[in-house]
Amino acid sequence: MAFPVRVRLLVVAVALLSIAAAVPTQAQKRGPDGAPNPTASVIDEQTLLKQSPRVEGRVDIPDPRAGVLIEPAGRTWQYVHEVLLHRASAVIILGTIAILGLAYLSVGQIRIAEGRSGKKILRFKAFERFAHWLTAVSFVVLALTGLNLTFGKVLLLPVIGPDAFTLVSQAAKYVHDFTGFSFAIGLVLLVMIFFRDNLFQKIDLDWIKQGGGFIKNKHAPAGRFNFGEKLVYWFSMAGGAAVSVSGFLMLFPFFGFGIAGMQLAQIVHTVVAVLFIALILAHIYIGTIGMEGAFEAMGTGEVDLNWAKEHHDHWIAQQLAK
Repeated sequence: MAFPVRVRLLVVAVALLSIAAAVPTQAQKRGPDGAPNPTASVIDEQTLLKQSPRVEGRVDIPDPRAGVLIEPAGRTWQYVHEVLLHRASAVIILGTIAILGLAYLSVGQIRIAEGRSGKKILRFKAFERFAHWLTAVSFVVLALTGLNLTFGKVLLLPVIGPDAFTLVSQAAKYVHDFTGFSFAIGLVLLVMIFFRDNLFQKIDLDWIKQGGGFIKNKHAPAGRFNFGEKLVYWFSMAGGAAVSVSGFLMLFPFFGFGIAGMQLAQIVHTVVAVLFIALILAHIYIGTIGMEGAFEAMGTGEVDLNWAKEHHDHWIAQQLAK
């Protein structure tokens, strides 16, 4: 037999063997009804379960993390995020509301001791009030939409039903994301405007010694802001910075951080946000029903002269001297 003929026969034999080997494979890729089975080449469920507790499959996309189906750390994270943080948040918020309610029932509204004088003095300029209300309104929107994302499935879903809840939650998510930018801008303005007036001074020690004015027959001296207001300011700035940074990290996920970093960002965001809400609830209480004349400062910008003498005597003395 000539050499070229042998070569041709060898090529034909190899081709036939290849076709024969491919036939079982094609048969395996079809289901019992003869239709193609797209999952025939995928790892079967029993093989995956043998990898427990961490189960990984094969993925064609570049991100290998998408192939992780079950991970013990993920189950722990789900319990912390969905159970422990929710319970702690509910206790903190409801506990704060209860404490403020008891304070109002036992103490009532703090009145102006000498009554209103009828004379007004400017306490906050228009731009200062704008910065405050920009931050305050943004915070309220963020708090309400954030609480819906946290407790909506338990509180709101049974009331309005799944269809309406889906629409509300989707809108709340987008509102929450975009309102974060106006909140961050408000924080920057508050730092620029009120930073100097909220630095701690010796007069703050005298305010603490006198019980902040809550002890009868004791007057607590204060400048433009007393020690309690300064604490609220600095806690608000620190809390606002923490929720802003962690919120932006979640808005742009995995930007320089892995899964552990994203989980930490969510924990920080939730814990600080809940404590922030409790702080602002107390701030709102004092600024509205808790103290007579306090809301006018950020409402119209002017306060009664007797109110200023009673709560910020050093500041009003400086203003009158000018």
